[in-house]
This record gives sequence, structure tokens and C-alpha cells, in this order.
Amino acid sequence: MATVLTKGGSPPITISPPSDGNDSPTGSKGSNINVSLSSIPPLGVAIEERRFWFQRAKSYDPTAIATQVSVFDDPDTAEKYQPRPDWENIHRFDPLERWTWGEEHRLIRKIDWRIMVWACIMFMALELDRANISQALTDNFLGDLHMTTNDYNLGNSVFKLAFLCAELPSQLVSKWMGPDRWIPSQMVLWSIVATAQFWLSGRTSFLACRALLGILQGGFIPDVILYLSYFYKHHELSLRLGFFWTAMSIADIASALLAYGLLHMRGVQGHAGWRWLFLIEGLMTLVIGIFAFVLMPAGPCHTASWFRGKNGWFTEKEEKIMVNRVIREDPSKSDMHNREPITPRLLWQSLKDFDLWPIYILGLVFQIPMTPIAQYLTLTLKGLHFDTFQANLLTIPYTVVHMITMLGITYLGEIFNELTFIAASGQIWALPFLIYLNSVDTAGVNRWVIYAVTTLLLGYPNAHPIQVGWNSRNSNTVRSRTVSAACYNMFVQAGGIVSSNIYRKDDAPLYKRGNKQLLAICCMNIALYILVKAYYMFRNKQKARKWEAMTAEERLEYLANTTDKGNKRLDFRFQH
Repeated sequence: MATVLTKGGSPPITISPPSDGNDSPTGSKGSNINVSLSSIPPLGVAIEERRFWFQRAKSYDPTAIATQVSVFDDPDTAEKYQPRPDWENIHRFDPLERWTWGEEHRLIRKIDWRIMVWACIMFMALELDRANISQALTDNFLGDLHMTTNDYNLGNSVFKLAFLCAELPSQLVSKWMGPDRWIPSQMVLWSIVATAQFWLSGRTSFLACRALLGILQGGFIPDVILYLSYFYKHHELSLRLGFFWTAMSIADIASALLAYGLLHMRGVQGHAGWRWLFLIEGLMTLVIGIFAFVLMPAGPCHTASWFRGKNGWFTEKEEKIMVNRVIREDPSKSDMHNREPITPRLLWQSLKDFDLWPIYILGLVFQIPMTPIAQYLTLTLKGLHFDTFQANLLTIPYTVVHMITMLGITYLGEIFNELTFIAASGQIWALPFLIYLNSVDTAGVNRWVIYAVTTLLLGYPNAHPIQVGWNSRNSNTVRSRTVSAACYNMFVQAGGIVSSNIYRKDDAPLYKRGNKQLLAICCMNIALYILVKAYYMFRNKQKARKWEAMTAEERLEYLANTTDKGNKRLDFRFQH
């Protein structure tokens, strides 16, 4: 059942729920309620929302109405933004729904526990299986397989290239099947390949497994991000993405601790420790993938199942709050059904969206100054005469620092409503350490000094969560958000391919040439962030000039008849 607004003698806006009885309450099919303006319940006071618990003042009133003004509160604009009749949450859409701040914050905590925690666990499984190659290196992995560091670089490049190529197809499959079906399928498939690395026999099998892992893992991250966007507002998603990538860092710490134990299994049944590492961690992912089939609901209003309970995780009131608070903030989230495929035409429209390419370019280059140092950290520590187990444990401190700084800048970006310059802080952080590595003879420096510099460098505040959320905000349609999430991550993986080929065998062991290249790219990145900021300010001024030149009647006419979609609409402003 959908509630619609009418004024005067104008005809009602008819919104019919889907014909599938499973998607709507019994007896609600095809019905609407028409409400006059005089009977609309009051909205919450228009205040600047305190987005995080530590920002809430003593005057915070959990019983105050939290429902804020949106386009659905004016019949003139509401008609232009009405959700599609086949939208999966249409039976919970109600412009008259009101809720309190206390109800909203309790619901967000519930969503965090039910949805976000499991998303983080799945991401940790992904990270275990794609990053345990670094731990394997310390257990004579290259020697056992008769490979060189160039072969290792090639394996990293093959993995990232396969990962990159699978991003967009995976996202399209996910949009067609639904992420609740596709993500668990991915996990089960790649866990089988990860486990099969136990039987690696040489360079060919190593490259084949890296390619298969890349193909099967590609698209997982944008798939999960699109899935989370069904439950969270924009600023909430940005913060949750900070925790999402923190889960990756936690997985890196867990991986180092697991490696410390599993690599001690060298000699068990006559096998190397790294073989047991791949086998056991792969089986762990398989178990998580199987559970994902029953722990991922299709959407906010579809949590009921034999495993999650016949009444689902959320009450009817909670479902209404979830749906309406998200759609009131961003009406574009009702543009597509969650199992609606992207057509070739829509795909092309999204790919040619030039306004998102500045963020894609940032995704290509922003991690390059740090990635080669991170990839070679365990080998570097071995070269500094730390043993296998010390080398793995010494990777933990930088991961802890990295988690803290990444969460810190994610919070700051939302608190100060400044994305570009906060995201650029990672480059500024890395700059002095890269200058140091290029200014001293690292061969003659105490190994603990090199370790400290490297640890601080790799503890940089990673802008990845900010930029993923930034990309999602500036997409402004489900169609564009689906494709842009994959495109952004493809550029990130392309940057990984570049990173994997900066440290070369002929530059070992000090990599002086490589370090100069990293310093140059870092300086370039700082300038690039400034240019991106300038671009989005320019585009917003262009839009504002046209929009403000219109009369109120012309604006309504534009909203009713425009063919502009997503971020091309004149009433949309780019975040920066």
C-alpha cells in the first residue's frame, strides 16, 4: 500500500505495489491512500543532524521527530519523484511516516549488527585469501616453487588484471541475480580455488590460481557496497565503509597471527607451512560463504526466511523507517528493482559519465606511493635479518596505525563535510617518509630505524572509504551507482598493477629507482586532488547558474519533463 499526497482538486498519484504477494502485505495489492495537505502530520524540526554519538549535545531529545523535509512533502515535487510501482520496497513507502531520533538510532544499531557486521566478516575472508601470499613469501614460497621476485610481481599483476576485468561483469550479474545470491556464490567458488593452492607445483600453477582468484573475487567489493546502500544514508555509508576497510586491516592482523601458527606446520605430512596456510584459510572462507547464503537478506523488507525467522529481523515499523529515511534523503534509490539487470544502453550511459572520471583517476593513483612498500614488506624484513615469524608479527603495528588513521579521516570528512582535502591527507602523510627513503643510504641505516619509517609510512590515512562513498554520492542513480562502483574499483586494481611493477629485480635490494618514482607520484597526487576539487566546484557553479535563473514555475516544468538523469540534473550538486 502506498500513500500519496494530493492538493486541491488535482487527481491522485497512483502507486500500485508489485503483483508478487511475497513483496507486499496480504490485502495491500493495488491499494492507495490519498491524503490532503491539511491532514499531513508535522515533520521534525529542521536542524543540522548530529551524525555521530560524540557530536550529540546535552539537549539531544530522543523523543523528537526525526523525519526531515524532503521532496515528498510537496505535492508538486512529490509527483516527480514517486518510486516506481515495481520497486521492491513500495509497500513500505509512505510520505506520512514519522519516527523519532531514538527510534532511528536504535534501528541503525540493529542494522549495524545484522547487516554490517556480517559484511565485514565476509570482507575479512576475502582479504585472508588474497593477501596470505605475503605470509607465504616468508616460508621460502618462491624457493619451493623455483620462482623469482619477478615471477611474484607477474603473479600480482595477473591477479589484479583478472580482478579488474571481472569487476564490471560481476556487478552486472549481481544486479541481475541480486547481491544476496551472487556474493555467497562468489565466496564458495573462490574458496575452492584458494584451498587448491595447497597443491601448487610451480610458476604455471601459481599464475593460473592467481588468475582464477582474481576472476572470482573481482566485483565482490562493489557488490557489497551496492548492497549496503539499500540500508544506509550517504553519510552513514561512508562511515561504515571506514569500518569495512578496517575489517580488512583486522584480517591482515589475524592473517599474521594465523601465519605465525600455520607456518610452524612446515614438515607436517612432509608439506611446507605455506601449503597448510592456503588450505586452512581457504576452508575457513568456504564455511563463511555457505553461511552467507542464509545471513544475507535480499533487502530491508525481505529478511524473513527459514533461517532468519518467519517474521524476519525487523518489525513493520522498522521496515517503514528504513525505507522512508533512505528514500527521503535520496529518491534515486527507487529508480531500479534490486534484481533488475543493467541493459547495454544503461551501461553505456554510465560508462560515459565524465563527471565521475575525476574520482576514477584518483582511484588509479592514490595508493601507488605506498603499495610496493607494503607488498615487499615481509621480504624487506627478511632482508633486514628478521626471521620468518618475526617478519610476520612485525607487520601488525603498521596495520593498527593504518586502522586508526583511516577511521579518523573518514570521521573527519563527514564532520567537516570536506571530502577532497581530507582524502588528500594520506598523500601529505606519506610525503616526508618517501623523501627520507630517497635521501639516505638505507643500507647503512639501523634496521629498526628503517622499520620505524616504513611502519609510519604504511600507517597512512587511507582515503579509500571516503572515495568509495564519494563516488556513490556523485552517481545519484542506482544504475549509475552500480556501474560506477565497479569502474572505480577497476581503476584501483589498475593502480595495483602499476604498483606491482615499480620494484623490479634489477633495482633490488634498495629499490632506489622505484622509491624515486613513488615520491614523484605522491607529489603528483597532491596536485591532482586540488584539480578534482576545482573541477567539482566549477560544475556546481555551472548548474547553480542555470537553476537559479529559472522561475518557480520553470523549475516545476523542468522536474516534470526533463530527460536529464542522475548527476546531470540541474537540481543535483556534486559533493567534494
